[in-house]
Amino acid sequence: MEWDSSLLSGPDGEDWRVPVNELESRQSILAKSLAAEGIESVYIEDPVDLYWLTGGRQNSALLLGSEGSGIQTLHWVRKSLKRAVFEGGGDDCPHQVEEHPRMADLGRRLAKAGCSKVPAMQEGRVPRSRCSFIEQKMKSLDGESSDCTGVLHKIRENKSDWEISMIRKSGEINMAMFEKIREKGRLGVSELELAGAAEDVSRSSGFGGRIRMRKWPMDCDRVVIAAGRSGGVPSYFDAALGGTGSSPISPLGAGFSKVKEGEPVLVDIVHVHRGYVSDCTRMFSSGRLSGEWKSRLEDMAEIGSLVRESLGRGEECSEAWMKGYSVADEMGHGGNLMGSPPDQARFLGHSVGLELDETPVVAEGFDRPLGLGGIMAIEPKVVYEEGAIGIEDTWTRSSEGMSCLTAGDEFPYFTEW
Repeated sequence: MEWDSSLLSGPDGEDWRVPVNELESRQSILAKSLAAEGIESVYIEDPVDLYWLTGGRQNSALLLGSEGSGIQTLHWVRKSLKRAVFEGGGDDCPHQVEEHPRMADLGRRLAKAGCSKVPAMQEGRVPRSRCSFIEQKMKSLDGESSDCTGVLHKIRENKSDWEISMIRKSGEINMAMFEKIREKGRLGVSELELAGAAEDVSRSSGFGGRIRMRKWPMDCDRVVIAAGRSGGVPSYFDAALGGTGSSPISPLGAGFSKVKEGEPVLVDIVHVHRGYVSDCTRMFSSGRLSGEWKSRLEDMAEIGSLVRESLGRGEECSEAWMKGYSVADEMGHGGNLMGSPPDQARFLGHSVGLELDETPVVAEGFDRPLGLGGIMAIEPKVVYEEGAIGIEDTWTRSSEGMSCLTAGDEFPYFTEW
């Protein structure tokens, strides 16, 4: 049965495929990185890295050799071969697309493609049982598989101009979601009702339904709304707060709490455009917010600026963390920064891209700067029993400093309904 590949488009027939020159550049960067690491080839099965390298997310694997190895770049597909060709660029596809070989023939096919050694695999992403199974099928080759997870994560840290444009567009839709929150918010509305209003904007703009994360076993609800005391409820999520969620199996995001007079309502929205994440937080209330809450918000804005300026100067992420934490502690927020004890998170910013929790992170141990083209969501927040307050925007670093990719000054930090 034939099907129409023209159906694979964005709104109004827009071509939403990853540009072929992007795929070519990424494959070249990976090949050079493998050569630098002394890795002959890689066998990639992780869905996110497959999308980044091939332009699609099929049931498949990618074989890619190091620069100078002479190994063919092969996208071996189980399903769907035709879709893999189209999404990889059609006639301009920079890699060869073939049906995945029978696993019993894998070693022979790898050798035919030019491999003399067992390819490296993503041992930090693919289940151990899967890696062991595949390695058994490669035993006709020399050596043992090594882990290439870190190599891929590192080369994905600094985004191309095209990737930055995707996150900028994601940020525009993110702000439209906040505008809907501003429109629909009122006394007595539930967190879930507000989340649903933002969800409608996101879905109609092309959100595909998934937010991907690296850290196991993290998963994410992209509209966290915490009204009043629900902001003080801890969750499993490795962040300042997660909201109550709707049930014990979904203990993150919006819940059944309702907006009450004079209480802070924290809205943390993630949108994903063509795979690319934007992350932004703004504050709301029905009626006047107390001076104490407003002072806390001003403090968080000051800390956010301090962290942003540190990163923009090229200082190490761990240094930006120490500067932000020290000032927060001097302000009297050390015990409530990014959560209430014992449930505090130990970071002030996280990189985003195709995943919500990329590296580097504004935290201890990340003794390197945010690279040029790096994308960082900076999110200082304080959490108390009676609620939470804070700000967040997504930024990119260039030679000129930090540029905002989300609402920034175009949407106020605080809105009174």
